[in-house]
Amino acid sequence: MSRRRVIAAPTAKVWALVSDPYNLPRWWPRTARVENVELTKAGKRSQWTKVLQTANGRGVRADFRCTGSTEEKRYAWEQLLAETPFEKHLRSSEIEIGLEPADAGTEVRITSKQSLKGMSRLGAPMMSRGQGRIVREALDGMERALVAEEEGA
Repeated sequence: MSRRRVIAAPTAKVWALVSDPYNLPRWWPRTARVENVELTKAGKRSQWTKVLQTANGRGVRADFRCTGSTEEKRYAWEQLLAETPFEKHLRSSEIEIGLEPADAGTEVRITSKQSLKGMSRLGAPMMSRGQGRIVREALDGMERALVAEEEGA
């Protein structure tokens, strides 16, 4: 599942937003806060915990690790599933964000890949629609965070 959008912000600003896990609550859907951030110099292997807000207001913790980072070009992460409730349903869950300079700002491509386990695979079409919505909401959130920042400056 992949979506693209041109965001009216310079690539350096988009990179600063997407490559710092502390910024996730500003733009990633349902992220209430980020905890336990362990940053590495190049970004790769950085780890963090997202506290996701459920529909009924509860917080659900999910751990992530950066799997690839190329400054102002690409940032990717995976969810750490071992010994978590997510492990029952997901074989893997990965996000990749690609950035390309564009005339009107930066073209952002967010790709979400999830592999389901066991009986959960029967819900693949519903999961795919849900991931599409999350990616679209992430692009909306990114645009709000960056364009509002530019307009407020």
